[in-house]
Amino acid sequence: MIKKRKKKYAFGQYTSMLIKKRKEKEKDEVYALGQYIPMSAHKARRIIDQIRGRFYGEALMILGLMPYRACYPIFKLMYSAAANSRTLTSNQADITKDLFISKVEVNKGTTRKKLKPRARGRSYLIKRPTCHIRIVFKDIFYYQYEKFNMYFRTKQSEMY
Repeated sequence: MIKKRKKKYAFGQYTSMLIKKRKEKEKDEVYALGQYIPMSAHKARRIIDQIRGRFYGEALMILGLMPYRACYPIFKLMYSAAANSRTLTSNQADITKDLFISKVEVNKGTTRKKLKPRARGRSYLIKRPTCHIRIVFKDIFYYQYEKFNMYFRTKQSEMY
């Protein structure tokens, strides 16, 4: 679990450093977060490992052809993240062909517990696991631009 460190400014307000880091990353990446999805994290990871690092269209095609029940919530989440990318750009061109999955996180959520009535007045506990999935897309143009800048900076520092 990430601890949020709070920094005090001169005028007495506290702000979280974790929020500041997220605001800096919003320029080149888009994400969607699905919480309390009713499946175990292990089953979701089995599918997420197949699509990690792929382009948006290719990942949608893979999810559509896989026979698992866990594919549908991940499919909806990817579609939502792509819709978020359309709202950030000013031009109306289809930029989904340039998106690739840069990071996918699957975390264990809370476990819902139910009681199932049994014979002689007893009850059995039924556990329904949940998970949280976060899909982060990056635009390939920005990604290549960053790699070029890092390469250029290292070359420039070697020259001096």
